[in-house]
Amino acid sequence: MSNGLKQDISIGHNLKCLRRKANLSQREASAQLEILGVPMTEDILAKIEQGRYSVRISVLLALKQIYGVTTFDTFFEGLQLVSNHS
Repeated sequence: MSNGLKQDISIGHNLKCLRRKANLSQREASAQLEILGVPMTEDILAKIEQGRYSVRISVLLALKQIYGVTTFDTFFEGLQLVSNHS
């Protein structure tokens, strides 16, 4: 079910921190996503948090609501572009 897209920068660590701050387990967060109509399993959420699965925009929209964050900037805090140029 791979779409061939690979992440260049992972927001997984930030998503994991936000989930924990919201006092939710992966199971609880994935269940809330399902309630909002966003198909999600605990396994896929774990892979997203590990940076092994690309996160969809619909998931980010729902996580923003579930985790109670006011801005999408929270998902991207501390991330930087790394130049591959010598």
